[in-house]
Amino acid sequence: MARLKTAQQNSPIDELNIDNRIEALPVRKAGPVVAGVIVVILAAALLWGVATNPRFEWNIVWKYLFNENVLSGIGYTLLLTVIAMVVALVLAVILAIMRQSSNIVLRAVSWFFIWFFRGTPVYTQLVFWGLFAVLIPRISLGIPFTDITFWSIDSADVITAFNAAWIGLSLNEAAYLSEIVRAGLDAVDKGQSEAAQALGMPRSLILRRVILPQAMRIIIPPTGNEAISMLKTTSLVLAVPFTLELQFATDAIANRIYKPIPLLIVACFWYLLITSILMVIQARLEQHFGKGFDVRPIGVRAKHPVDASSKADDSQDEIVHKNNVTFAGLNA
Repeated sequence: MARLKTAQQNSPIDELNIDNRIEALPVRKAGPVVAGVIVVILAAALLWGVATNPRFEWNIVWKYLFNENVLSGIGYTLLLTVIAMVVALVLAVILAIMRQSSNIVLRAVSWFFIWFFRGTPVYTQLVFWGLFAVLIPRISLGIPFTDITFWSIDSADVITAFNAAWIGLSLNEAAYLSEIVRAGLDAVDKGQSEAAQALGMPRSLILRRVILPQAMRIIIPPTGNEAISMLKTTSLVLAVPFTLELQFATDAIANRIYKPIPLLIVACFWYLLITSILMVIQARLEQHFGKGFDVRPIGVRAKHPVDASSKADDSQDEIVHKNNVTFAGLNA
């Protein structure tokens, strides 16, 4: 059932002058309130148990929370994340464009890259990059299929542990991001590019000024999730091995003092803090690129004040719009 009350003159729709208009109000149910109280009690009990459990050794946590090795590990973790994501984004755009190319060779190369790096574990890929100097001792530039060499260098001098780490992470991430970028490009209506072509715009300019700005609304949310995932994936660069990032720094301290749990809490704290900041940045980017797609009230004429005589017309426009949406939904 629902409680009924006579509406007062407190909304723009009342300007329609409907006599004895009735507004239905839902009955307040006790179930959600009881469930909320139970959840709050359980959460408080859990937090109290964690805070008062001596086995977590919170004094050790506070002691090493701002340890210089931990802070250095945070810096390397952020550096790996930023470099890997930037390189992966550039490669992803290139791969997505290649997937949509009319050249069958470009499409095949893009498909093979995505198939290979999505189909093998990132840990395995990092191990291979760590063994790159063993597999290919020297990097050289010359004429293919001959012994003529113009330039060469020792692979160990180029593919260091740090370089191997971000190269392995970025190549793996590019395979996933390319599919996200391709989905965003496909989501833009074909008429947009056709209209730009009719204006004489070249394809490169159409991509930069027409397609990509609209596709960013689709690309940003999953890309933000991938950036957060990349932050945590950096803990796998031990496979290279690269031993300066956050997870290894806390593990090294834990192995030295034989206190694994407090140092795991330290790592979790910093990962959660950085992830929270990235989530805020992602939300701001989504808000920025979604400006032109925000839902706006029907019948509101810009942001200028309107007189009372126009409120009824605006309300009537809103009602007609809602009815049209409802009928469209029923016919769909």
